Amino acid sequence: MERVLIVGAGYLAGHVGQRLRALGHTAVLSSRRRPATPEAQELDWLPLDVAEPESIRAALAQARPDSVVTVHGPSDITWCEANPGQAMAAHQGGAEHLADALGGRRALMISTDNVFPGVKDSCAESEPTEPANVYGRVKLAAEDTLLATGNAIALRVSLVYGWDRAGLRPNFFTTCAQKLGAGQPVAVPGDHWNSPVLVNDVAAWTAALLGSEHTGVVHLGGPRRLTRVEWARHIATGYGVDPDLVSAAPQSSTAYACRPRNACLHSDRAAGIEDLKGLEPVDVFEASSKLIATGEESQ
Repeated sequence: MERVLIVGAGYLAGHVGQRLRALGHTAVLSSRRRPATPEAQELDWLPLDVAEPESIRAALAQARPDSVVTVHGPSDITWCEANPGQAMAAHQGGAEHLADALGGRRALMISTDNVFPGVKDSCAESEPTEPANVYGRVKLAAEDTLLATGNAIALRVSLVYGWDRAGLRPNFFTTCAQKLGAGQPVAVPGDHWNSPVLVNDVAAWTAALLGSEHTGVVHLGGPRRLTRVEWARHIATGYGVDPDLVSAAPQSSTAYACRPRNACLHSDRAAGIEDLKGLEPVDVFEASSKLIATGEESQ
């Protein structure tokens, strides 16, 4: 069994840690502040600041990991757009400090679909990168830094969803479910496309790829490409409320304005990776219906 240090302690990091723990591995979260989310329960934690090389070395020395998963840095895309210098320092600077301290250990970075401009309906790993925004640029810079170590993999994921009531910024599914379940209207983009992926699937792929010998870039997107309006109306139907509570707004008038119009991924590599057999991502409509029917217990 492996010892894994997870650089990050948020929603996704917690799910990755829980998946690794369920497989018998030892997973340790690390961040500047101790996490208080449900996903972090029963997982060990260490203080770590990616801006401080000594902090990284101290955490590695204490955790003694065989490998590292990094989910660090600010993920608020709008904030990154307004604070490009700080965003680059956190993501690319943090990746540099981590790469310097890895000492040959394997690393997996969870990255983003924002490294593409959003012109094509969906992008595979071979598509040339052209970041749509600051977040995409800083994530791509961090990818390049870690991949240069020669023993790393960048898992680019589409829009991640699942129950996240305790998060600082609950994901799209949770936000829509809470509002529509209470009969409140929502206005979301009708011209912004995603291929959403369930957080459990991201965690499963992370664990599988971390234990493989593969390096480079792998994409994970859900099997359905849809607009946020379509998704929100499906959620409304799941709660038995009028789908017309969901209104379509231009992407440019919403908080998603700086995202690529097509934020969708598919993989040309996954079918050839034996470690991913049996881990095909679930359809967003199927998963959303199950999340609504069973609540957090379905995660």
